[in-house]
Amino acid sequence: MYEIKGFEPRLYQQTIFNTCIKSNTLVVLPTGKGKTKLSILVAVHRLNNFPKSKILFLTPTKPLASQICQEFKECTNIENINLFTGEIKPELRKELWRESDVVISTPQTITNDIINKNVNFSEISLLVFDESHLATGDYDYVWLAKQYQQKSEFPRIVGLTASPGDNLESISEICKKLFIEDIEVRSLDDKDIKPYVFETKTEYLLVELSEDLKEVKKYLDDCLKERLDKLKNFGLVKNIKYVSKTSLLGMQRELQQRIARGDRDILLWSSISLVAECLKAHHALEMLETQGVSSLSEYMNKIYTESKNTKVKSTKNLVIDTNFKSAYAKTNILIEKGIEHPKLLKLKEIIAEEVKSCEKILVFNHYRDSASKLKKELNKIEGVKAELFVGQAKKKDTGLTQKKQIEMLENFKAGKFNVVIMTSVGELGLDIPAVDLIVFYEPVPSAIRQIQRRGRTSRHKEGKLKVLVTKGTRDEAYRWSAHHKEKRMYTVLKDLKSKLSLGVKQEKLSSFDSKLKIYADSRERGSAVIRNLVEKGVDVKVQNLEVGDFLVSERVGIERKEVRDFVDSLIDKRILHQLKMLKDNFEKPVLIIEGVEDIYSVRKVHANAIRGMLAYIAVGLGIPIVNTKDFRDTVDFLVAVAKREQEDSKKEFGIRGERKPLTLKEQQEFVVSGFPGVGPTLAKGLLSEFGSVKSVIGASEAELTDVEKIGKKKAKEIRKVLDEEYKK
Repeated sequence: MYEIKGFEPRLYQQTIFNTCIKSNTLVVLPTGKGKTKLSILVAVHRLNNFPKSKILFLTPTKPLASQICQEFKECTNIENINLFTGEIKPELRKELWRESDVVISTPQTITNDIINKNVNFSEISLLVFDESHLATGDYDYVWLAKQYQQKSEFPRIVGLTASPGDNLESISEICKKLFIEDIEVRSLDDKDIKPYVFETKTEYLLVELSEDLKEVKKYLDDCLKERLDKLKNFGLVKNIKYVSKTSLLGMQRELQQRIARGDRDILLWSSISLVAECLKAHHALEMLETQGVSSLSEYMNKIYTESKNTKVKSTKNLVIDTNFKSAYAKTNILIEKGIEHPKLLKLKEIIAEEVKSCEKILVFNHYRDSASKLKKELNKIEGVKAELFVGQAKKKDTGLTQKKQIEMLENFKAGKFNVVIMTSVGELGLDIPAVDLIVFYEPVPSAIRQIQRRGRTSRHKEGKLKVLVTKGTRDEAYRWSAHHKEKRMYTVLKDLKSKLSLGVKQEKLSSFDSKLKIYADSRERGSAVIRNLVEKGVDVKVQNLEVGDFLVSERVGIERKEVRDFVDSLIDKRILHQLKMLKDNFEKPVLIIEGVEDIYSVRKVHANAIRGMLAYIAVGLGIPIVNTKDFRDTVDFLVAVAKREQEDSKKEFGIRGERKPLTLKEQQEFVVSGFPGVGPTLAKGLLSEFGSVKSVIGASEAELTDVEKIGKKKAKEIRKVLDEEYKK
């Protein structure tokens, strides 16, 4: 009999538990209010009611998975609890799965194990999705939920989040993707949760830009306005006062899609350049208004450096703009004078005062470069020992591996330093108890991010939150945007709970299992193609393939290229080698070019060069070229070919260890094509001229020179290779 230990379920946890054991449930609880312990209650119940079943708990990062695994071990008497990450070899994970009662994992790891059939979803009686607001688009949660709902003998899903979104569409999408049948939501004002709420004293601290900074802002505002006016004249903008970064990015995507569809309107190219210039000017303004002079200077210096070597029109145009140049010159003067954003001064003032009474302080800053500067400045304050907590991506040596992140959190808990500056990586569920003060260096416009940030304090005792807001800037707009979105989130959730359609079930996978087999190269492991093939019931074998991306029979090998990758491989000549190998190994090679982008516009490559390569592939190599719209279209094509090759054949096929035997003609061409400067085409020319490999080898330099496209230089290099003594 499995039991919990070390904690007493709270009233609201018991109420939500009763819902979770009856229905697939989306649980929305404020950060720090025991979502993991609630999932432990449900896990123990499912294991006791479904003997020999397993619990799978998914969470987005390894540091989170490690923390949750430890919490499961501390709060239950379950012995076989295992942590799955990509650092554990697949063979070992397969063994661990057999003996496990509870597995805590990242979704990417489990996706790979499902594809490789190392994990059996039919054995799982509970699947928990932590930070379930991520279950949108092509995130692994979506695919895993569908696989589980199709394969499990006794499915039960619980989604955990503090903030699923702020509108009906996004929350409804999460419910649909996770097969949610009921919603349990609590806010800090609900009666059953109020006794467990520690007060967070929130204070918005207004600062005002100095006259020097306002002058720089005016230059950047004018630079942006001038470009927005032009976009308005083109009919792309209605009101230049209300153009956000999001709307500019959406406009950019739409324009790029028009080009991909083959639109050749001359205004289109001008518009794309203008939008790119607007985005750069917009970002410069954001750096000035919310971060400071150093951040702005670094960004503008980057643009000016790039302008010297790039051919990108938007960068070239921006650096010669009078307003942008004036802002740049003024910024450099402020850097020389040591003038900074008033936020930095205010932050140092706050930390210097609060460190006297606060044991642990968190400072959130959206930008990594700014956060690095804050660490440097705060460590100048007496009594402050600050560290920087950032994501894994390396940038100026500030990246942290997930192992280092876990180590840093442990050191913070142990009191080895008292201030942590965090970027957005700290917004996701990390257990940082007893934080006395949180400072937002800037407000965030997202309800999800505001809730996640704020939830880092008041988890175990009262806490304080201070938000720095620059008057008359986007900071003020972001503050109120997040406030209204959060209020709307709770309204939407409670309304959706009352209207939610219950009991929507997915048909079992066995009903459309095709029994087809396709080998896929391991480099395709994370692709949507693999996931969709598995979803269609195809037996996908993922392993290292020496040739091709997909094998559907002994004689059919398929190379898949997205449009941009195809053009890139043309430039670096990868495609020639890959397709030659495909031709040498398979009787029926096929090339898939995937995507709707205009193949002649994705890179600055002359159209005739691309046409020439397509002609050589189709006619010279005799390899059919198939164009698919997207990964779904690619999957349908692969399945169609696999059916044609396999359904009438009772013979099993595997990966052949040897290549297809070359014909005598191909062997002769292969030998000659290895000479200096001689490829497949020139090899055919030489053999046609001299009649045999022996005659080519015996030809003099003068005779070689007479062959079309050989020339003196190549002839000399060929003779040198043939005549020079071999030295060991």
